Amino acid sequence: MDEKTEELRDLFLDVADDGTVTEQQEETPGSLTDEQPEDERLDDVLDRMGERYEFETDWDDESYRRLVRGFFDEESDAELAEELEVEEASVARARFDLHLLREEDTEFPFELRELRRLRNADEDADLPEELETDEETIERALCVIEAQDEARTANDRFRDEFEEIVTDGDLSSRLARDAREDGLEEATEGMETDVSM
Repeated sequence: MDEKTEELRDLFLDVADDGTVTEQQEETPGSLTDEQPEDERLDDVLDRMGERYEFETDWDDESYRRLVRGFFDEESDAELAEELEVEEASVARARFDLHLLREEDTEFPFELRELRRLRNADEDADLPEELETDEETIERALCVIEAQDEARTANDRFRDEFEEIVTDGDLSSRLARDAREDGLEEATEGMETDVSM
């Protein structure tokens, strides 16, 4: 301790009631992610959605969690269906239940707004005939419209929450990995690497 530091220390001890110079840290350091485990956070969102909407699919929480992670990892419905041992159509329907729409979900041989217009104009309209397509395509398009409407009403809140939860974990591990690599780089900086045996 140099002379200036000693003077400051003595001055501090004179004005402080306590003779302790440092304070013990009470709280543990925080983390980049919430203290609540990722599975619990996902389940919380799933529960809130289940209370608000009527799901067409009846999966267990683990399958829904896997679907959410797979969706944001850009896994296809076919890949997820194989892993979850369900039909590909069931995966798509579960995604719609969770407001997880892909760009290609809205691609039909007709405009979705035209389907909306026809449906709103006449509930008894023969939609497959009007749009020159089959019943199955119309049913899928109506599911997409329903998911879009629900998501829009909720301001895409649930999708955003899923994405934040899933990508938070990725961000945390990525930053930790980067920090380790940076530390290793600093530790090995200037070391002789051209070593001959």
